[in-house]
Amino acid sequence: MDKIELNIIALANSESNPGNFALILEEQEGFRRLPIIIGPFEAQAIAIYLERMQPSRPMTHDLFKSTLDASGVGITEVIISALVDGAFHATLVGKKADGSPLSVDARTSDAIALAVRFGCPIYTTEQILSTAGIVLDSPSQAFTGKRGQLSDYSLEELERLLEQVLKKEDFESAARIRDAIEKKK
Repeated sequence: MDKIELNIIALANSESNPGNFALILEEQEGFRRLPIIIGPFEAQAIAIYLERMQPSRPMTHDLFKSTLDASGVGITEVIISALVDGAFHATLVGKKADGSPLSVDARTSDAIALAVRFGCPIYTTEQILSTAGIVLDSPSQAFTGKRGQLSDYSLEELERLLEQVLKKEDFESAARIRDAIEKKK
C-alpha cells in the first residue's frame, strides 16, 4: 500500500453538517484536500492541541496519551485506511512496550487527535484521495508542508488564509490568523 502523507490545514464549522466541524487535510506533496466531518468534542480536542492551549484538566485524548506513554506504548503514524458508507476509518500504528508492532482500529477524528499529540504523520491511500479528495483549482492555493500550526505559515500564506476565512465569514478563525500575523510582524 502506497501511503500519501497529509497535513492538517484547517478546522472550521461545517456548512453542510451544522453542529459538526470540517477538518481539512491536504496531501503534503500535492494539491488535493481531504475534508472530514467530525464532531464538536473531537474538533475541540484537535484545536486545543494545535493552538497550544492548556486546559485546566487533561482532556480524554491527553489522558489516553499519558496512559500509553506510561505503559511504554508509542504511536508512530495514523493511516486513514478506509471509506465505508461515507465514514472514514483509521488505524493507529505504533509499538508496544515490548517492541512488538501495534495496530488499532480507531475513529478517524480520535486517531488525528492522538496523531497531533504524538507528533506523528497522518497518511491515507491513493484510493481514498481519488474517491473523496478535492483537487484545488489553483496550485497557488495550497499550503503544503504545514502541520496546521499557524506559526508554521509565512506572512504571505497567513494573509491569503485570512482572506479565505473572511470570505467564509469565519471570524473566530480570522481572529486567530490575525493574531498570528501580528506575531510575525
